Amino acid sequence: MNHMTMTIRCGLALALCACGTLAHADGENIAVFTKNLTNPYFQSVRLGAQNAAQQLHANVTNYVPTKADSIPEQMSQIDDVIVKHPGAVVFVPVDFKAMGPGIAKLNAAKIPTVNIVDKAQAGNFVSFVGASDYQLGLQTAQYLLKSMGGKGNIIILEGVRGTSTSDERMRGFHDALKSAPGVKVLSSQPANYQRLQALQVMENLLQTYPNVDGVLAANDAMAIGALDALDGANLHAKVVGINASKEAVDLIKQGKLLASGDYSGFKQGCIGVMAAVRALRGESVPKDISLKTEVVTASNYQGFDIAPDKLTCPTWAQATGQ
Repeated sequence: MNHMTMTIRCGLALALCACGTLAHADGENIAVFTKNLTNPYFQSVRLGAQNAAQQLHANVTNYVPTKADSIPEQMSQIDDVIVKHPGAVVFVPVDFKAMGPGIAKLNAAKIPTVNIVDKAQAGNFVSFVGASDYQLGLQTAQYLLKSMGGKGNIIILEGVRGTSTSDERMRGFHDALKSAPGVKVLSSQPANYQRLQALQVMENLLQTYPNVDGVLAANDAMAIGALDALDGANLHAKVVGINASKEAVDLIKQGKLLASGDYSGFKQGCIGVMAAVRALRGESVPKDISLKTEVVTASNYQGFDIAPDKLTCPTWAQATGQ
């Protein structure tokens, strides 16, 4: 089998409801697609999806490529889902452009689909659930630049070039830099959202640019990789990331990481499943649901210092204002 499957069963009541005659019987089956098993962010997405499913008495099956971000594998998983025909799909494309044909297959099969995290370039969706990558990049960069006093040398660690998340975060970074003419960008290099790649990129860059005051990383995994490299070189710089992952929050609490923009995968997983279930139950769902942008720092981390498996989903009203 070419996919990883994890199914939540929510008790005998589900089976009874699934066989009963209620107008909105519980037990909807939702297929959740995420990119990989290596990035803790997507584990948070899956935990959020599972939490929402439990609250709504629905079932979730997760489809995760065994090879990280594999386009052919996600396409194969889509084919499998179409055969099994769940009630709805919550979908993070491994590539926001390349998965267009797969989304077209889901549309043709008339499976309601909610797009979360990375906005797909094409396709018909019940809703898109995400956060403004531009605002996250802008506000996180502004926090770093302010803490540097608007001067010094920085390195930028980009995500995957050509993806909407990375491009928008870079746009936010660069707009923030326009207001800080005293800050010099020594280098801007992709590390593809991976901790090990970020460590290797930073190790190489530090040999050329040892005088670094700050690092703008487009996600937490790369920010932590940058910290690893700085520690290895016995250097110090102010580092920020994006995602507000538990590991990042722990490092903020310890004073090692300056800040992280909150791009809550848990909440996006929650709201994606909520939207899918609401659509199946004939309830209203906005076409776009955008999370509030917030930067997690030493002054406010307490509200984010919760283990992923202890988090609970927001209510629909809290998430959407409806």
